Amino acid sequence: MKILSWFLVIVGIFGLISVRMLEDRLFYDPFLDYFHEAIKNIIFPSFEWGKLILGYLFRFVLNLLFSCLIIQWLFKNKEWTIQGAILIMIIFVITFPIYLYCIYTQFEIGYLFSFYMRRFVIQPLVLLLIIPLFYYRKQMMMKN
Repeated sequence: MKILSWFLVIVGIFGLISVRMLEDRLFYDPFLDYFHEAIKNIIFPSFEWGKLILGYLFRFVLNLLFSCLIIQWLFKNKEWTIQGAILIMIIFVITFPIYLYCIYTQFEIGYLFSFYMRRFVIQPLVLLLIIPLFYYRKQMMMKN
């Protein structure tokens, strides 16, 4: 059973890696090139709001599913998996409208601020906080 758990954690990790590696083929995101080439003063890309929002939502759902797979099989606690999913969704609900506003204003709020808001929208950064948090929680529960 332990081998299956680690296998599923690895599947989740490779799933997250795949989302990142295939981002240019899986998602509509004209800002991929913009942020890669922004140092060269590339012009603000034209885009379709509907396709852009759906692309980000699709990416979020994939990241959420793979993140929940990792949390579930690392800690084997359905309640913690739900809590992790809620935390990830809360961060997305906060950062996504901010990032959309940054796009609306053509990043007038600041390039770096917009860049990092985008990171929270497209990357599962919160997972890097949740895993140590739940590990610490597990250790504290074992002590008591």
